[in-house]
Amino acid sequence: MKILVTGSAGFIGMHLTKKLLQRGDEVVGLDSINDYYDVKLKNDRMRETGIEPTTIQYGKGQRSIKYPNYSFFQLNLEDKEQILKLFKEQKFDRVINLAAQAGVRYSLTNPDVYIQSNIVGFVNILEACRYNEIQHLTYASSSSIYGLNTQMPFSTNQNVDHPVSVYAVSKKSNELMAHTYSHLFGLPTTGLRFFTVYGPWGRPDMALFLFTKAILDRKPIQVFNHGEMKRDFTYVDDIVEGLINVVENPAKPDLNWNLETGDISKSKAPYAIYNIGNSNPVSLVDFIKVIEDCLGIEAIMEFLPLQPGDVPDTYADTSPLENEIGYKPNTSIKYGVGQFVNWYRNYYKT
Repeated sequence: MKILVTGSAGFIGMHLTKKLLQRGDEVVGLDSINDYYDVKLKNDRMRETGIEPTTIQYGKGQRSIKYPNYSFFQLNLEDKEQILKLFKEQKFDRVINLAAQAGVRYSLTNPDVYIQSNIVGFVNILEACRYNEIQHLTYASSSSIYGLNTQMPFSTNQNVDHPVSVYAVSKKSNELMAHTYSHLFGLPTTGLRFFTVYGPWGRPDMALFLFTKAILDRKPIQVFNHGEMKRDFTYVDDIVEGLINVVENPAKPDLNWNLETGDISKSKAPYAIYNIGNSNPVSLVDFIKVIEDCLGIEAIMEFLPLQPGDVPDTYADTSPLENEIGYKPNTSIKYGVGQFVNWYRNYYKT
């Protein structure tokens, strides 16, 4: 297949791009390479896929020196003219949209960025898919969408009308827009609600990265909700495998579906939503203990209250993904954190 991966210089995007290339797909990567976090990390991720960032020109493709089946474009999703041009020229079979402004707390102070990137940018992707006969659009949603819901585990058949961050609002908007395009134009769309993804090459604003850096620097780590939080940590390789399985199984309409009794993650349109998580919530203090064991250093912990926009616990019901797609994440925290710590020490030469 010829696949567009947006956000290909991102954490998940780089891992996915490499996996698709190694199995023989033709891939086009797209990323804005913004400065939300360390651009050097993004540049080094691109080098992992054979792209030299110092020679990139906006809107012009660059071929990989490692993979003959890969090319990269620096583009903003909000640039509708360039996005439509790219789709028309490249003639993709399928699209995986991972590009988005990430981070719950950043959305408290910079909401406009999320509206532009995650909502305006996403509708541009939908429009481009609509006009270019895309066989399947797979896109990243988030466990943040569950908001004030406290019924565990989180199920895609539960109400998600009470988000607690603009980031979560933008992801719910993506799901609503995707359904509309599936309904009106027959575009198969599948959203995956990611649960706390971690692993090598992860983002510097995420807990595992922050904790590892602080512990190595012998500085205190901030432990929110006084450590009484649980997260359904999901290793990046599991996310990538799940994405690939979903891409190969385009959403199909359920012709017997009805609004009163039907599963709200499905539709008469070719539309689907799945959770993807490890289905094994781990408390924050236990997570920190695994990091301490991997580093061989005890953390200095500063216990703080729950932060605005955060939820106390996450826990994914992945039974629909297992039953319909045949996939279930299964990487242990001990293995995944160990892989991250090894990468971190090698990359930063600690």
